[in-house]
Parts: sequence; C-alpha cells; structure tokens
Amino acid sequence: MRKILFVFLSVQIAVSQPPTMKALVGGTLIDGFGGKPIANSVIIIEGERIKAVGQVGMLAVPQHAEVISTEGMSLLPGLWDMHVHTMINGHSDYAHWDKKYPTVFESVIMPASAKQLLLAGVTSARDLGAPLEASINVRNAINSGKIPGPTLYVSGPFIQHEPYPGTELFRWGVKGAADARAKVRRLAEAGVNCIKLIDQDQMTMEEIQAVVDEAHKYKLPVVAHSHRPEEIRRGLQAGVDCFEHTGLATAPEYPPDIISMIRERTAKMALGPLWWTPTIEGLFNYEYVRDNPEKLDDPSWQAGLPDSIIQDIKLSIRYPDRLSYFQITPNRRPTLGKKFHQLEESGVVLLIGTDSGIPMKFHSQSTWNELDIWVNKLGVEPMEAIRAATYWPSVSMKVDKEVGTVSEGKYADIIAVKGDVLRYISLLQRVDIVVKRGTRYK
Repeated sequence: MRKILFVFLSVQIAVSQPPTMKALVGGTLIDGFGGKPIANSVIIIEGERIKAVGQVGMLAVPQHAEVISTEGMSLLPGLWDMHVHTMINGHSDYAHWDKKYPTVFESVIMPASAKQLLLAGVTSARDLGAPLEASINVRNAINSGKIPGPTLYVSGPFIQHEPYPGTELFRWGVKGAADARAKVRRLAEAGVNCIKLIDQDQMTMEEIQAVVDEAHKYKLPVVAHSHRPEEIRRGLQAGVDCFEHTGLATAPEYPPDIISMIRERTAKMALGPLWWTPTIEGLFNYEYVRDNPEKLDDPSWQAGLPDSIIQDIKLSIRYPDRLSYFQITPNRRPTLGKKFHQLEESGVVLLIGTDSGIPMKFHSQSTWNELDIWVNKLGVEPMEAIRAATYWPSVSMKVDKEVGTVSEGKYADIIAVKGDVLRYISLLQRVDIVVKRGTRYK
C-alpha cells in the first residue's frame, strides 16, 4: 500500500483506516540498527505488524488509529533473552523442584514464567531445557494467543552423556553416535527450534559430531555449554553455533589455545558469526542480593503462580548466604570481566541471556540486570548492549526479517520506558509499555 505523507508542524490526520491500527507518538526511538535515535518518533502499527516509522510532522497518523503517547519515553524493539528456563522460577533446591512439580510445568509454571518475561519487556526468548511435550505445547499456546508470553524458541530436553538422577524427563543421555543422531532426529521432528548440548566433555567426539551434524541437517542451531575448557574445545571442533555461560572455574582467564581456536573460527566469515551468551549477571549480582535480600520480595516474580508455589520458593531462599549453589561465586566473580573481554576481543558476537529461573534469579528481573551489568560493570556501550538484546538475537535465530528491529513490515514487538535508556540502562527494570505482535500487554 502506498504511504501517505504530510509535512506539517504537528501530527496530522490522514484518510480513514481500520480500527485495528495503533500509533505510538512522541518518543525517542532506538530502532535496533545501531544508528542515531529518532526523536519525536511516530510508529504506525496495523494488526500484528509495523506499517510505517517516521517523525511527528512527517508521518500522518490514520484517523481511526488508537494513539498512544510516548512523550518523554525511549522506545526500542522488544527485548530478547537468549537463555531462560521457564520450567523453574528461582527455587534453590533443584532436586525438590524436579520431583514435586513436573505435573504442573506445562499448566502452571511455564505459563507463569512466560507471562513474567513478557511483562518485563521480553518479547522473544530462547528456552533451553525443559520436557519436550511441555516445551512445544507452551510455545504453541503462546503463538496461538491462548496464553501471554514471549515468542519462544525451544530446545526441549538437554542432550548429554547421561542424565542426572531424577532429571530424565528433560535430560536425554546418548550412547554412541547412532543414538545421538536418533535423539536429535526425534527432537527435530517434534518441532524444536534448536538443540541444547551440555557436558560434551563427557561425550565422545563421534557422539558430539553426530549431534551437530544431525541438527544441521534439519537446519537447527546447536547451543552448547562452555563451563569447562574441554567443552569449548570439543564444541568448536564439532562446529557448535553458540556457546552458553562464562565458565564454572575460578581460573583467571581462558587458556591461550581456546582463544586461538575461537579466533580461528571467527575468522571464517563464510561460516557466519560465532555466537556466545555469557549469562553473567547472576554471578555479578549474587553478593548484592545476598546482602540486600529485600530485592527477593519484589512481587513481580509471583505473577501467575499459586500461593503454595510462591511460599515454597520463598522458603527455599530465606537464607541466601547459605545456598550451596553460590558458595564458589565470590571466587569466580573477579574472573568474569577478564573472560568477558577476552570473548569480545576474539571476535564472537555476544548475546544477552541470563539463565533466568536459576536460584534467586527471576524471569521478571534477570534480563534488565544482565544489560545493567554489561553497561555499568563491563563498559559495553548502551547501544551495543541493546543490540545484543534485540537485533543480534534475531539474526542468530534467523528471524531478523520478522523481528529484532522497529522497521516497516516486521512484527510490532516494541517496548517503551520513561526517560533516556541510553544514559540510564537501569530504566529497563520498569518497562512502561509492552507491545507484542501489535497487542498491548502493558
């Protein structure tokens, strides 16, 4: 349809249009492409998609559009979180959680997690590790509009050498290359969006290569843990697409041979970027949360959960300083900045992801905290941090023609906050407007 433009001193009214249209008017737009923000922006939304982007006085607002004032706000693409676990929600005892709640993962816990993510401004997320049927069903329920949540890109169960006791529902072990291919094939044919590989240093190279090759046959990216050096070495050798985490070890930096391997891989431009999701905020913020536990009382993480589960979670984290999960964290934290900058300098493309759902890390809080750490502790430019949570994730998942930026023809996934988010990234802790595929949720 031909655009109708008028040049006046204020937004003008154009010809009549269907009432499904919305217009976000007046805010400063950070569109995700990395260029100069657009002041006094106008974004026209028709149905699920963005019809036009312009400025006040340059782009007319259709007569019957719902006008939403964004004066004094920063607008940006809906955030992505590239590493969430919707089947958990901050409880400190995995063995207890995995035994007590699987029957309500799909009906209660995962929908609650999805809702919390969406209300926090996360309109797309990669869910890395959950029962297969529940993952597919919750993703599809969101996509069909039955329940609110971000667009999910799911892996289903982890692939590893052997599942931990009591986790067989969402961790699949492999025994030999043929079994590895069969497990990946089962996941692919069920409709997952990616394959999650963990503890690959305990697998044979033949098994790892079988996982990667079979996944790529189905055009599925392989996401692999990078807690230990040998996981990274084997993952790089096999052709893994994206690594997760910054490492469990307290070693001060990545070994030289790994950095050399990473640089060799990133130099191969024909293969595309090597992606890395450092999931760093939980490690940086643990001691602050431990010493300021009132942060754990934020009611945002309770949305959608019944009181019995809320009380169970609260009971499990009542003594943050006693959690075994974090006892080594104070020793690891000083190494994180060095490792993060090693990855930056080696040419990988870093993505915002949080491990959201792990003990004391809630879906309503983790994503903005990750951005805050990148900017205020690690020195990443705010614009680049935002692109790591918008544009680059969409490229990595090969959906950048549909989402990831605020531009004509793409899905209308847009958030807004009061104030200048490029100066105060922590404003993202209070997202004022959330629009996902044209529907306003907040």
